[in-house]
Amino acid sequence: VLELVRLNDLVKLSFLEALLRDGGIECFVLDQHMSVLEGSASAIPRRLMVLDEDAESAR
Repeated sequence: VLELVRLNDLVKLSFLEALLRDGGIECFVLDQHMSVLEGSASAIPRRLMVLDEDAESAR
């Protein structure tokens, strides 16, 4: 599993997820619940992850 991007912008994150899924690339977000628990939208960035075999295509 490879971290593709780390960001706080929920709109960009959602857009990137949609692009990857449209391209047939499986992806998932880490730390989204930690950000909610912490209470701030920007203190803990969310990480968009892809499988190692999809890393080249995802970039």
